Amino acid sequence: MRMIFVNLPVKNLEASRAFFSALGFTFNEQFSDDTAACMVIDDNIFAMLLTEAKFRDFITGEISDASKGTEVITALSAASRAECDDMLAKALAAGAKPWKPAIDYGSMYGISFQDLDGHVWEFMWMDMSAEQAA
Repeated sequence: MRMIFVNLPVKNLEASRAFFSALGFTFNEQFSDDTAACMVIDDNIFAMLLTEAKFRDFITGEISDASKGTEVITALSAASRAECDDMLAKALAAGAKPWKPAIDYGSMYGISFQDLDGHVWEFMWMDMSAEQAA
């Protein structure tokens, strides 16, 4: 079994925890402290929100400025179009910035936003029965 840990630098760990909590995510306190918060995305998928000082311990070079360029798009599946729209509404209400307009290809629909630190998140729904028929 593989696990994935997306490591993201954050300027204000407490604000980032509050932001992602407002979106419905929980945190594994066993792997969280005052420098890191382990956000649970799914059973084997986690986002490690790290203070910039902690993040620097893991990298060489500089931390990317997400307000000036896109360093990565973290895309998560959604169970429905409505869940996509709900996540966008929650994110915007919690302080996110809109990123790109929603995409709608009929059997695929998605939204995107930038979190408090400018990291881009997408929520995508796909009608798998339509994709398998293609």
